[in-house]
Amino acid sequence: MEFTRRRMLSQTGTGLGLIGLHALLGGAGPSAAASELISPLAPRQPQFPAKAKHIIHIYLNGGPSQVDTFDPKPMLAKYHGKPLPQDQKLTTERHTGAAMASPFSFQKYGQCGMEVSEIFSKTAQHVDDMCFIRSMHANTPNHEQSMRLMNCGDERLSRPSLGAWVNYGLGTENANLPGFIAMCPGLPVADVSNWRAAFLPGVFQGTHLDTRKTKVEELIENITNHVVTRRDQRRQLDLLQRINRQHQRARSEEPELEARIQAFELAYRMQMEATDAFDLNQEPQHIQEAYGNTLHGRQLLLARRLIERGVRIVQLYHGDVQPWDSHNDIEKNHRSLANECDGPIAALLTDLKQRGLFEETLVICGGEFGRTPAVELVNGNPGGGRDHNHWGFTVWLAGGGVKGGMVHGATDDFGYRAVKDPVHVHDLHATILHLLGFDHTKLTYRHAGRDFRLTDVHGDVVRDILA
Repeated sequence: MEFTRRRMLSQTGTGLGLIGLHALLGGAGPSAAASELISPLAPRQPQFPAKAKHIIHIYLNGGPSQVDTFDPKPMLAKYHGKPLPQDQKLTTERHTGAAMASPFSFQKYGQCGMEVSEIFSKTAQHVDDMCFIRSMHANTPNHEQSMRLMNCGDERLSRPSLGAWVNYGLGTENANLPGFIAMCPGLPVADVSNWRAAFLPGVFQGTHLDTRKTKVEELIENITNHVVTRRDQRRQLDLLQRINRQHQRARSEEPELEARIQAFELAYRMQMEATDAFDLNQEPQHIQEAYGNTLHGRQLLLARRLIERGVRIVQLYHGDVQPWDSHNDIEKNHRSLANECDGPIAALLTDLKQRGLFEETLVICGGEFGRTPAVELVNGNPGGGRDHNHWGFTVWLAGGGVKGGMVHGATDDFGYRAVKDPVHVHDLHATILHLLGFDHTKLTYRHAGRDFRLTDVHGDVVRDILA
C-alpha cells in the first residue's frame, strides 16, 4: 500500500503523537508535552490551487420551498386548484392534491435579471454575485436521511460530515479555535450526526454551539477558569498529557485517545481566543445594526468573525429541529422564516465583500430538499402547505470561485422534478471540494479495508458554475 503524506499525517495523528506542536502553534504557551508533538489540525496545502479557503453553510433545515423562494413557476398560477398533469405524479411522503400557486410575487433583480421571491428581497440585491442551482435532487423525501446525505454524503450509514472532511484535508489556520463549528439554536433533525467525524479521527469533528445563548461563558462552557492561573493550568495539562501519552503508547489502535488528548489542548488554547471571537460587542455599532440583534443576525455575524480568524467551515442551522417544514400555511410560515434570515444574509454578503473575504469564502444556502408544487392534504383537505420533494429543489452559492449572476439547471414547468442539467448532492459535494482545491476521488481515508471518500463512488464537478 502506498504510504502517502496524508496517510502519514492521519496515522501519526491517531497513534504515535504529534511532533512540534508548540512551534506550529506559534508559541501558545510553554509546554513540554506539546513541544514533542505535531498537530493533526496543522494547516495543510490542498491538492491543487484553491479558489476558496473557507465555507459558510447557511442551512435552512426542514426543506424550503423552491417554488416560493428561488425558482418561480408561472404555470402553477395557471393550474392553481386544478390537478397537475399525469406525468407530474411523483411519489411523495404524504397525500397531495391540486396545484398550488405561490402566494408570493417574484421580481427580477440585478443586471442578470434573475427572479427571486419577495420574501428574499434583501438577499436578492446580491444576485449578480450568486449562482442558483435550480436542478438539485436527492434520494428520499425524509428529513433524517436527506439531512445525512446533504451533510455526510450518505443517508443511512455513519459517515464523516463535509466539515470533518474539510478539516481532515486542510487543517485549520487558527490552532486556538476549532476548524469546524456548527451553530444551531437547539439541535436539527439527526442532531449531532450532521457534524460527526465517524471513522475519521475524532479531532476533525464539528464543535456545536447552542446559539440561543448569547454570553461567551454560556456558548462555551468553562471557557474561563476563575480558580487556577493559566501557568498552573499549563503545568497540569502537561502532566496529564505525559500520562495520556504513556497510556496511548500501548493502545495506538484506539484513535479516540488522540481525539481526547487534542480536545484538552484545544480547550486550553481556546481560552485565549474564543472570548474575543465570540464577543460581538467588539463590532462597530453600524455592523451590529446591519446584521440585527436577532438570533440569526448574531449567528451570521459570528460566522464572519470566525472565518476571519481562520476557521475553515462554519455551518449555521436556521432553528431547532426543522423550522422550514411548512406542511401547513406556507404563506405565513415561509414569510416569517425568511424575514428572520433575509436581512442578516444580505448583511453577511455585503460585509464579506467590504472586508475582502468574499472571493475566498464559499457561501452556500439551502435545505435537505424542496417542497411539492401540489398542496398537501391534511385530513383530506388542503392545508395551504406543501409536502417534501426530493425530486427537484434549489441551492444557491456565492463567492469562493463560483460564477455570479447565473442559473444552472432547471426543474419542469411546475417545479417538481429536475429536468435540465440535474445536480445530485454528490455532485454538489464534489464541486465544493474542487473549489477548496481537492479532487473528490482522491481525498480518501482508509477504513474497514477500503478507501472511503465524501462522495462514496459517485459525483461529478459542476464545472459550468466555476468562475
